[in-house]
Amino acid sequence: MQRGPLSAWYFCYFAFIGAFAPYFGLYLQSLAFSAWQISVLLSVMQLMRLVAPNLLGWLAERGPRKTRIVRLASLASGVGFAGLYCTESFVGVFLCLALMSFFWTAALPLVEALTLAHLHRQAERYGGIRIWGSIGFIVSVLGVGAMLDAYPLPSLLYVESLLLCGVFACALALVEPPRRAPVAAADGLAAGARRRKLIALLAASFLMAAAHGPFYVFYSIHLAAHGYDKTLIGALWSLGVLAEILVFLYMPALLRRYSLRGLLLFSFGCAVLRFLAVGWGASLLLLMVLVQLLHGATFGISHAAAMAAMHRWFPERQQARVQALYGSVSLGAGGMLGSLGSGQAWQWFGPEACFALGALFAATGLVVVWRVMRED
Repeated sequence: MQRGPLSAWYFCYFAFIGAFAPYFGLYLQSLAFSAWQISVLLSVMQLMRLVAPNLLGWLAERGPRKTRIVRLASLASGVGFAGLYCTESFVGVFLCLALMSFFWTAALPLVEALTLAHLHRQAERYGGIRIWGSIGFIVSVLGVGAMLDAYPLPSLLYVESLLLCGVFACALALVEPPRRAPVAAADGLAAGARRRKLIALLAASFLMAAAHGPFYVFYSIHLAAHGYDKTLIGALWSLGVLAEILVFLYMPALLRRYSLRGLLLFSFGCAVLRFLAVGWGASLLLLMVLVQLLHGATFGISHAAAMAAMHRWFPERQQARVQALYGSVSLGAGGMLGSLGSGQAWQWFGPEACFALGALFAATGLVVVWRVMRED
């Protein structure tokens, strides 16, 4: 089992996100981009999730080994990001983020498939490996937040480049899982009841990602407007990920005790409350602390439950494809809708309406899970 290299890869990959997600919007704001331009630039990654994971996932199932594609994607994403040192124009930043995001978003589904293949029949141990991604995020978000209170925002680019180098170094240590007996061709993604359950799960995941769109684009900007410094903003982001870690640790027990539908209903209900509170209660630090703890429910439970369901429903040889499909529909299409919608809502109606839009997406997802997902 490649527990060490996989854990290290997750650590570096999500450490980059810990530097990027909370602070890159502030960097874009410092370049005098409008709310709509910021939402467009931060939706590029979601746009690429619609294309890249499916393309490279399909290639991985038919051609080169997954590890080779992960290494290529890790290297190419670093090259694309380096272009940001040369431009501060909207078009230039858009193109650099598009190149970086195309390869960046393709790597994660392949590594998720590698992880589940190495675990084989011990999928409940997934959380123990994925948790290192959450730890990497926390270390990064706290360290970068403190750094940016002392150094100018452009220094963020150097930290992110260093983390991308770490992702590539960890990718070099990954190896292919042992080959196992192939699954019969009849086991396709479109097979009967399994297809219906997958469609319901993807619809729920799409709406949960859309609900988080305003949060990922404007949460830090919203807090900064209420007087929070970058260290405190980073601490609040990390608090949410700490809650996520606890969920990953206890997810095997939760999955044994509760149904997938029940867990998702709880997750969507928490999301409605969370995003309404962020929109109207950002001036209350104690409230922000409490609602950040709900990140464990809104992201942690929904993601871990979806991962477990897909591993349960589909054979190993289809994992790269189904992981890519999940990433494209949820983080890709759903995230892009949430990001672009939040930009328009913020610009037209203000911050409260922006986060209310996230709560509306979550409420819609709650209805979908209640009415459509009748069984695990």
